[in-house]
Amino acid sequence: MRFFSIFAACYLIRIYNIMTKEELKIVFMGTPDFAVASLRALVEGGYHVAGVVTMPDKPMGRHGSTLQMSAVKQYAVSVGLPTLQPEKLKDESFICKLQAMQADLQIVAAFRMLPEVVWDMPRFGTFNLHASLLPQYRGAAPVNWAIINGEKETGVTTFFLTHEIDTGRIIRQKRLPVAETDDAGTVHDALMTLGAKLVVETTDLLIENDGNIASIPQGTLYKDVRELHPAPKIFTDTCRINWNRTTNSIYDFIRGLSPYPAAWTELISPDGKRISAKIFQSEKRIENHRVIPGSIHTDGKQILDVAANDGVVRILSIQLSGKKRMSVNDFLNGTKINNAWRVE
Repeated sequence: MRFFSIFAACYLIRIYNIMTKEELKIVFMGTPDFAVASLRALVEGGYHVAGVVTMPDKPMGRHGSTLQMSAVKQYAVSVGLPTLQPEKLKDESFICKLQAMQADLQIVAAFRMLPEVVWDMPRFGTFNLHASLLPQYRGAAPVNWAIINGEKETGVTTFFLTHEIDTGRIIRQKRLPVAETDDAGTVHDALMTLGAKLVVETTDLLIENDGNIASIPQGTLYKDVRELHPAPKIFTDTCRINWNRTTNSIYDFIRGLSPYPAAWTELISPDGKRISAKIFQSEKRIENHRVIPGSIHTDGKQILDVAANDGVVRILSIQLSGKKRMSVNDFLNGTKINNAWRVE
């Protein structure tokens, strides 16, 4: 009976020209750890990854004499996958090499914006894995902004690439609850795993339907663009804590930027000395008070509280410029802070 089932499946594949996962040629595009999980899932799942496209190696070290491979390249090299690292995605040499891979499908995860000559190349098209429930949080930092905005749920989306960034037709989504104690690091890792599963499911769907699958225009999911939350790239100035905001928003801001790039503030001594510090972990307490936001309350040993406009943020993990991350206990033991200090 089992032999008959296998024979029947093979017969149907020949009759209907259904491509198998071993036959479908995939080119994978990505750079950081987030993308590695999806690439690994494809490789270990027996899919035919014909090649990988990633960022050029970056100079590292004091004099830039050492070249650092991207996380995706490190994995690709470890499993013997051909790798392309173009400086410019419209470069004629790169386009020729990409065409030579004869991809049926391209999959993108955490990579650069592709020109049409690239994303329109395969017959099954190119789909992207995005770390949000599109159309919400289009942009470079969807994980951070979802937490900063206090979302209780986020997720991952696969969608077909088109001209405008993160606006293509949605193929599939998976949802992820966000706990109040989660930070960008824990949500990133959960979405990385969830995203790898979604990439495999989306690829299987395309194979089963010979590339002809239903997809949803993002414009049908909202009435007004003002309903959408953007997720723009985060810069150093973006990460500065505004202590005049609500306790909840400051708490969400800190966890939304932890562990990277990290929220920061300046500790200011009574004589005006300023010390820059990153804040990685905190607790919150809503309470009425008449204290100026940014005022510090500390016992000099274990407690470092900062006033917000409707409560208190207790700092638990901190890093001074040029130093290692440490608990607030270790920080207070090594730095003489008192209630005359403030933050700004």
